[in-house]
Amino acid sequence: MRSRFNPLQALAFALTAFRTDLVPGARASEPHRDALRIQVRRLASTWPFALVVASAAPAIVCWESRHDGLRAMMVVVLWGGVIAGLGLLLLAAVAHPRARRWSPYVHVRIATLVGTGIAAALLSLLYATVAAGSGAFPLISFVAVFGAIIVTIIALHPVRAATLGFALGLVGMLGVRDGFGTAFGIGLCFLLCLAVATYRLGVFDRRAGSRREVEQAQGRMASRLVAEFEAHSNGWFWQSDANGRITYLTEKVANELDLPDAPAIRAPLTSLFRMDSATPETERTLAFHLASRTAFSNYSVRPASNAKLDRWWSISGRPVIDDLGHFVGFVGSGSDLTERRRADAEITRLALFDGLTGLANRQRLRLSLDQTLAQRLAQPGHMRSSALFLLDLDRFKAVNDTLGHQTGDALLRQVAQRLQRTIGEAGLVGRIGGDEFQVILPTMADRETLSELARRVIFDLSQPYSIDGSAISIGCSIGVALSPDDGTDAETLVRNADLALYAAKGDGRGIHRFFRDELLVGAQSRKQLEDDLRNALASNQFYIVYQAVVSTRSERIVGYEALLRWEHPTRGLISPTDFIPVAEDCGLIEAIGEWVLRTACIEAAGWPNDVRVAVNVSPIQFANAALPAIVTSALAKSGIAPHRLELEITEGVFVDETATTEQMFRTLKGCGVRLALDDFGTGYSSLGYLKKAPFDKIKIDQSFVKGATIAGNRNAAIIKAIVSLADTLGMETTAEGVENHDEVTLIRELGCSHIQGYVYGKPARAADVLMHLAIADGMATASGYRISRSPRTAMLRTARIQSGDVVGEVRIRNISATGVMIEGIDVEDGTGDLDVLIELLEDQMFPATLRWAADGKAGLEFAETFNMERLATAPVPLRKAG
Repeated sequence: MRSRFNPLQALAFALTAFRTDLVPGARASEPHRDALRIQVRRLASTWPFALVVASAAPAIVCWESRHDGLRAMMVVVLWGGVIAGLGLLLLAAVAHPRARRWSPYVHVRIATLVGTGIAAALLSLLYATVAAGSGAFPLISFVAVFGAIIVTIIALHPVRAATLGFALGLVGMLGVRDGFGTAFGIGLCFLLCLAVATYRLGVFDRRAGSRREVEQAQGRMASRLVAEFEAHSNGWFWQSDANGRITYLTEKVANELDLPDAPAIRAPLTSLFRMDSATPETERTLAFHLASRTAFSNYSVRPASNAKLDRWWSISGRPVIDDLGHFVGFVGSGSDLTERRRADAEITRLALFDGLTGLANRQRLRLSLDQTLAQRLAQPGHMRSSALFLLDLDRFKAVNDTLGHQTGDALLRQVAQRLQRTIGEAGLVGRIGGDEFQVILPTMADRETLSELARRVIFDLSQPYSIDGSAISIGCSIGVALSPDDGTDAETLVRNADLALYAAKGDGRGIHRFFRDELLVGAQSRKQLEDDLRNALASNQFYIVYQAVVSTRSERIVGYEALLRWEHPTRGLISPTDFIPVAEDCGLIEAIGEWVLRTACIEAAGWPNDVRVAVNVSPIQFANAALPAIVTSALAKSGIAPHRLELEITEGVFVDETATTEQMFRTLKGCGVRLALDDFGTGYSSLGYLKKAPFDKIKIDQSFVKGATIAGNRNAAIIKAIVSLADTLGMETTAEGVENHDEVTLIRELGCSHIQGYVYGKPARAADVLMHLAIADGMATASGYRISRSPRTAMLRTARIQSGDVVGEVRIRNISATGVMIEGIDVEDGTGDLDVLIELLEDQMFPATLRWAADGKAGLEFAETFNMERLATAPVPLRKAG
């Protein structure tokens, strides 16, 4: 709804605006000052022309009044001087450099006063022309003066206060010359109308100025935001003309695209960017949108220059149409994708490459192996074979444990470099984790070639490494599987290579092995054994037998060792050497070990109080912090005294010796049980832990007992040294595996305190043990062979035999270092002490004595001890017995 016009209110507002332009108040705003500065600048641009016109009018009037006398000319010259002086004053105020620094209010006041004075002077000149006589002079003078008034008003128009001042000067001089009559009243009315009109124009100017100020502020804010966005973000802007040439491009992008002879600005858009693709269709996409004037969004582009291909951007654009509907070009934005692309590439690298060595990781190896096998299946007419190496480093764990993980990581990097150099372009090398590596050989399947490559890899990786001044030596074992012979899919091939690697490590490490079907059978049997083992404990398939430990001095039984047995429902009795390693690998050894401990304590509770029971504790059980609590619970439930329980611990517990190991020893000794070091000398033998671990007994492994009675064997000296060491440390000793009377005598003579072995009977069930203790009153009786025999090796091969001039052929059934048993000899039963020669090695006859003969068989005793290792290195001819 439009408001009604109020003249008085409008006049009051006009006067207020007039005063505000002249005298700044306390609330003078900066926008108002800026508006006045603009008015003054406009006045300064037009005032020189107005000054010329205003000064020319008095000159014309003066020239035309030269015939009216000197007095008339002097009046004209006076007013002309006033006009010129005031005009020059205003010109100096608005144009002089020093005056420009004045406040705009000062300029407005000067312009208002000058306008008022010039108006009065010009009106006086106008009166002079009217008062002149008739003729051409009045008309010419009137036109000159009136034109000067019009030009001066136009020049002063930008400054509203000066315009009102000029009008006020006219009206004021009119009142002075004619009095306050009708003419003055009409002039005053016109002055009021001019004031109201000026007010209206002022209001309009203020509103326009306010809008302009808002627009300028918004423009400045937008410019700052755009500049901030371009400078501190990945975004940027671009603009092109109708011909597709760049007219604006954010500086940072322009710097990237500028060439020495071709700046980015004014260059065609398609010459700066190209689509990030190798297909011709996508290369034409950007040009297509520019030609068809259609919008596009989020196109991935790269610099068109080949020298700057390491940059990526996302670009969008839309056509711009002016108010007349004409196409003027494109405007758009973009964002930098370089870091994102690099991050994506790094993510891809991390997803497909090992972060430590830079080799392919497990995922990339699996993808490559799947692709290799799929290509073979996709081309059935080209049955290309491939191979897979699975490598495991030997002794790497010791490096990590002794030198630290940083050294271990550095070693893995060097291993990766050597492995890659050795394999070269023949295959893909990768690390699947830890110290395991894998090599895919897509075009190599010849076993001889693969064997040679495997041996070369083992040799190269086994050479010493230098890390931080330390020389490090490790080894390598390799398992090899071939496709399609050993598997047509990745999972099967990797499984079979792993089985081959397991076989290589089992055969001594530092070698390679090819997959064989029997390895899979063995693995499947092991898996079946593991499954059966999980059910064995719950189904009561385990039982315990006890082997006597006898004092060498009194031949009294001082204790029994509890030995675990497994009676399988279908496979019968399974050896502990078969199922104990499986139990340790699958995590069942702790549950089985606890059952053995509790059962042995309960069954030993019925024995005499001076008979101990020994229970084996695996390294896995020993590492369990709950072991002391389990031992205490078993003792409490069975009611036997703690000193009657002896825990046999192998040297394996010292592999990862820590403060926890020493604490476990102290805790177990605190329970009151005895500790025995089992299988001494066969594991990680070190005398250092004997001074720290509180053992009560050392058990000498049976490998030292076997052959100790044979002349020239050094085992007896080793046993004596162990006994002397144990005596010095206050420990008992037990010799294991004693089977013959002469071994009992030797062990007793060497000072060993206890004997354990088949010579005192085979292991028996708990009921049989209790019965034997009752019948024999705790005494043990030796049985078995009187003397020890050298270990026999069974075989079936022919050999020549000679007695005097008689030569014949016989079959060797078994052989030892001291003798041989033969068959197929034609001598009378009971023949003995017959000297003969027998061919043990090709064309090599050895002297021997025939000690017995019966049923076509005979036993020969060698004149000298025979080295059994020679059989493995020298061939023996095979002949048909005649």
